[in-house]
Amino acid sequence: MQKQLEEQIQTEVDTAFFYKKLAALTKDETTSKIFEKLSAIEDSHAQNMLAKIHSMSPEFLMPPPSRRANVQIKLGKVFGYDFILSSLTDTEKQIAHATIRGKLNVGEKPNGFETNHLQIMQEVTKRHSLPITGSIISKFEGRHKSVGGNALRAAVLGANDGLVSNMSLVMGVAGAAVSNGTILLTGIAGLLAGAISMALGEWLSVQSSIELHQKQIALEAEEMESSPEQERQELVLLYQAKGMDFAAAEALSHKVFENKETALDAIIKEELNIDKDELSGSAWEAAIASFVLFAFGAVLPVLPFMFTSGETAILLSLSFSVVGLFVIGASITLFTGKSVWFSGLRQVFFGLTAALITYGIGRLIGVSIAG
Repeated sequence: MQKQLEEQIQTEVDTAFFYKKLAALTKDETTSKIFEKLSAIEDSHAQNMLAKIHSMSPEFLMPPPSRRANVQIKLGKVFGYDFILSSLTDTEKQIAHATIRGKLNVGEKPNGFETNHLQIMQEVTKRHSLPITGSIISKFEGRHKSVGGNALRAAVLGANDGLVSNMSLVMGVAGAAVSNGTILLTGIAGLLAGAISMALGEWLSVQSSIELHQKQIALEAEEMESSPEQERQELVLLYQAKGMDFAAAEALSHKVFENKETALDAIIKEELNIDKDELSGSAWEAAIASFVLFAFGAVLPVLPFMFTSGETAILLSLSFSVVGLFVIGASITLFTGKSVWFSGLRQVFFGLTAALITYGIGRLIGVSIAG
């Protein structure tokens, strides 16, 4: 019981810490006040839990924000704060579901207030004004742009793709017992081929997405110019579909259509569901980021073959790869909240399994050719 409370109090402390940091970062005064109030509420929850723990262990002290929480805030400065908003939304969802289950288990009827924090977070994430972009990597995988920290997730997965694919390739060639020079050449070729392929795919995806959105916006602008009343009526229907009554939807649509710019912005957001920030993204920046991240992971299994050979190079290659896999697995815990050791070792297991399979296949092919 106490251990569960200690885990819960750490969650409350971290959540309050996130809300407080986000309140200081957001540009919108209303949103900032919402975050401050949510932080205060989570602080009070933590104090209530501390009182329960003190009834069992009076010497227990309120824990500070966890190392994971501090790392997430620091990473947010580089990759953007989307993944923290997503994490908070997931946390509030878990807390709401746990509260509802707890009430149902004791025969108490939920009052509907259990999901208040979740609803607030869902509304905030629709219109947050945090400094999302912090570097070139924040535009990586722009085609998947949504609340959820895709910049950081894309960085982790991009490096993982490069590491696992090139480690498997290098081990497969090493298993065939070819020369050190051949292994090195194959590893470098795999790195370049994979990184170029990833970069090209990223460029095409982002550029196509931008062009499609621009075309859709141009068509809507033309329709608004030729039949503005029809477009306004469509906006009214969209507002009603979101829960507004007819009078409020009518009033808001008339307000929006007072000038062409706000009208077009509303149509882009409500009808096309397009985030205008995505249109400012650069396909070239996304491609470069994709290339660099894939190459960063792919170079690790190749490095030892640049300065040594034979079994020593193979063992060092595996060692470098294991370290890289563990770091990548540990990084994933920023999203999952799982144990660093569990996620890191799991990633190592999967990576080494893939390398072992390709090494065995290479060994069989090498023996077959030699025979």
